[in-house]
Amino acid sequence: MIKNRGYYLLLGYMLIVFGVSAVVMQMVGVQWAFLQFLEWGGHLVAFVAKIFFVIAGVLVIVFANTNWEYERKDSQN
Repeated sequence: MIKNRGYYLLLGYMLIVFGVSAVVMQMVGVQWAFLQFLEWGGHLVAFVAKIFFVIAGVLVIVFANTNWEYERKDSQN
């Protein structure tokens, strides 16, 4: 198992929450203060970056929950 699994899960969930809420907030016309730098590239770049946050969060959660020892044994058989 991963040593810091809890930290990775927290990071993944935070990326998902901030990504989804930032997309919803962008539709309303407001934005998170710490994500304002994304708007420098334009609305499309900011939208793609926020969607990337969600995808990255899902990937972090999947990798944190993967049992690598079992996967290694399963691939050898």
